[in-house]
Amino acid sequence: MAAAWPSGSSAPEAVTARLVGVLWFVSVTTGPWGAVATSAGGEESLKCEDLKVGQYICKDPKINDATQEPVNCTNYTAHVSCFPAPNITCKDSSGNETHFTGNEVGFFKPISCRNVNGYSYKVAVALSLFLGWLGADRFYLGYPALGLLKFCTVGFCGIGSLIDFILISMQIVGPSDGSSYIIDYYGTRLTRLSITNETFRKTQLYP
Repeated sequence: MAAAWPSGSSAPEAVTARLVGVLWFVSVTTGPWGAVATSAGGEESLKCEDLKVGQYICKDPKINDATQEPVNCTNYTAHVSCFPAPNITCKDSSGNETHFTGNEVGFFKPISCRNVNGYSYKVAVALSLFLGWLGADRFYLGYPALGLLKFCTVGFCGIGSLIDFILISMQIVGPSDGSSYIIDYYGTRLTRLSITNETFRKTQLYP
């Protein structure tokens, strides 16, 4: 004898609700939503260096008054302190998982800096402008042979002095030892851009 449902439709609805609940649970734990949930839970152990832009703020570097470069500049690299935003949890530079309030240092971000060796850009331009015909600019930058030649020829009859002034002003000619000029850190610095296989052919990643 077949079993009959109790009066009313509450029993079929209860079975249907349980079946839907089971299917939803399986889809969440094994489907794409499960992956999202897992990754969302895994963000708690994320390194602070891997935070996205907007999730942290970095301080401006402390500048050395004599060199106009960051005080901790070594091998063309310096580091600045970065603070994760409030209510972000990540692993700091020591590997400790920390819940940040916005006042704690999370990691140190590397920034580029330049190698300077005492050659001032302002001094080089001034020497080239006023004493370039005597070769003072070339002597100052470490080119004694060219400086002596300019001195003996009165700056190549003025033409060489004009060319050197343009080259030094545009920072094309620099110190002979390969170092950079001392220029105000937030001043008129020349940044050379180049296209290489790593920059021109680099695959663009979109969030």
